[in-house]
Amino acid sequence: MSFIVDRRLNGKNKSTVNRQRFMRRYREHIRDAVNDAVNQRSIRDMERGERIIIPRKDLNEPQFHHGPGGRRTVVHPGNKEFQQGDTVARPPGGGGGDGGQASNSGEGMDDFAFELDPREFLNFLFEGLALPNLVKRQLQGDKNYRVVHGGIVSEGNPSKINIVRSMRQASMRRRALSAAARRRLRDLQAEQQALLNSEQSLERQSRLQALAEQIARLERRIGGIPFLDTVDLRYNHTVRQPVPVSRAVMFCIMDVSGSMSQEMKELAKRFFLLLYLFLERNYQHTEVVFIRHHTSAKEVDEQEFFYSRETGGTIVSSALRLTADIIRERYPAESWNIYGAQASDGDNWNDDSPTCMRILRDELLPHMQYFSYVEIMPRRHQALWNTYAQLRREQPQVFAMEQIDTPGDIYPVFRELFRQRMEEH
Repeated sequence: MSFIVDRRLNGKNKSTVNRQRFMRRYREHIRDAVNDAVNQRSIRDMERGERIIIPRKDLNEPQFHHGPGGRRTVVHPGNKEFQQGDTVARPPGGGGGDGGQASNSGEGMDDFAFELDPREFLNFLFEGLALPNLVKRQLQGDKNYRVVHGGIVSEGNPSKINIVRSMRQASMRRRALSAAARRRLRDLQAEQQALLNSEQSLERQSRLQALAEQIARLERRIGGIPFLDTVDLRYNHTVRQPVPVSRAVMFCIMDVSGSMSQEMKELAKRFFLLLYLFLERNYQHTEVVFIRHHTSAKEVDEQEFFYSRETGGTIVSSALRLTADIIRERYPAESWNIYGAQASDGDNWNDDSPTCMRILRDELLPHMQYFSYVEIMPRRHQALWNTYAQLRREQPQVFAMEQIDTPGDIYPVFRELFRQRMEEH
């Protein structure tokens, strides 16, 4: 088993590692605090941090220590007031350090509090959320690449030198250049050994001297071959490889008709602000199309979508028709993951609701990955909800519906609509 110890400095924040370990240990407490904070602040304030308080009773940690060991016999004194099985009553009065009634004795410990920075807050806010059924639609080689290993080359950056391959190449070069000399050296050494074992003679001494000179010359030649030469160096080569990109477009459709009160419009805007923040933070290649509608629908920019005060009657099908037209013109289904989110009070002309269902069923859902409908309605459901309910029963994997009554419902509904499904892990 390999152990990797990261000894890099943490910069100004010397407790970064301990902080990350602490946040992993108390993730459930932090997540609950983030969920509570969402319902108590404006959506426009989502990108700031939060003060998290963890009760001291949840900070207890197990401790290991040496026990007394061995066998012991202990005699405990008895008492005249209690018998086995008796229940001891809670003492009257308050304790120290725990809040509540004051006490003139005792000690305690305050709850632990720390600050989440904006990045950490948003990480917990959108944890476990994802666009459903997102697939990689198209290869965009001109924009998205990943660097992959491209083999071994003989020229490159010194920082990418491959030591193992360089030493292997040097070893092969030395063996190739010295092979003939080493064979000749072995032959001469064998002949020299044979002469040394033979009888003394004048010719023997002369031959031994000649052999010694040849052996020394061959050893110098072999020793003169450099251990590592420039031609031996080998470098890791990297290439940029195009990768598929998950391109997605989200259609945000908001009802701004006269039946939507100002409070209901604010709830719808808060839902779409949370959705917009989620898309901007988590997805790099996601476009957002904003559509407002009353009797007629219009594609608008972000500023007009959230802050325009235009109003009128209600024909929901106009927004769905505009969505279908935009998809045909700009977002072909074979290249884009297409999503839709609609917010309305459900009030619609009775003759128009079947038209909405037909457009969704025949023109939109066959090309969409997911469509969510949120009804802003504290009263009983309207005609549009009853019509969409049939569509949800037919295609539950693609079409989802939820209801928002109060600001506290926005975040739970958002998490339910965009929670990461098990099949997407």
